[in-house]
Amino acid sequence: MNGLYGLYGLLIFLGILVFSSLKILREYERGVIFLFGRFYRVKGPGFIVVVPFVQAMVKVSLRTVVMDVPPQDIITKDNVTVKVNAVVYFRVIDPQKAIIEVEDFLYATSQLSQTTLRSILGQNQLDQLLSNREEINTHLQKVIDGQTEPWGVKVASVEVKNVDLPQEMQRALAKQAEAERERRAKVIHALGEFEAAEKIGNAADIINAHPPALQLRFLQTMQDISLDKSTTTFFPMPLELFAPFLKGRSERPGDNDPGTA
Repeated sequence: MNGLYGLYGLLIFLGILVFSSLKILREYERGVIFLFGRFYRVKGPGFIVVVPFVQAMVKVSLRTVVMDVPPQDIITKDNVTVKVNAVVYFRVIDPQKAIIEVEDFLYATSQLSQTTLRSILGQNQLDQLLSNREEINTHLQKVIDGQTEPWGVKVASVEVKNVDLPQEMQRALAKQAEAERERRAKVIHALGEFEAAEKIGNAADIINAHPPALQLRFLQTMQDISLDKSTTTFFPMPLELFAPFLKGRSERPGDNDPGTA
């Protein structure tokens, strides 16, 4: 009887042993297998067998990790203190390196992202940090990816999320933007005045070259005034209209005779 119980116990133990050696890895998972503490191979996905007491497995996910970089205090090149946070997109492309070359690739990538963010953004002025966001993101991605490559980690992109400015700097930027808008308005107004003066000068040259054009313009002005319903109209009369009468009067014989009363 004792022998029968021992056989049952052995069968149960073997069943548990076989069941524990079977592992299921999903499509996005890989298992790094160690044989007596030494790297053996990478297995998965699907059913795999891990021999108990002989082999050990470390599971690694190949999905893209979205990691928030906490806000960092950064002093820009022009000595402005700002708080900047970012988000990093990365994934494991070599499970063997991700397990063997670094103790915790998630923590290591997070710390590397924080230090690189402070270093790279500190080399830029505040205006560059606010306007050249895409160039800075590309630079951060290249630098971080170059340092995580030995770990089997591929950094797909880095995006700077928020740049928090001090209150006094926000007011200064608002004043700067307002001054810039006023400057542009004055420049546009000056260009308009210049173009108008240029056109008026061209019109004056044309009228001077063609005197009948002045008469046509005079008649057009009379027509425009006739449409106005105002009670009082001051109408300038060009002296050129009276030139023939003045000339005829000066040529009368009696006007030049000193004896004429």
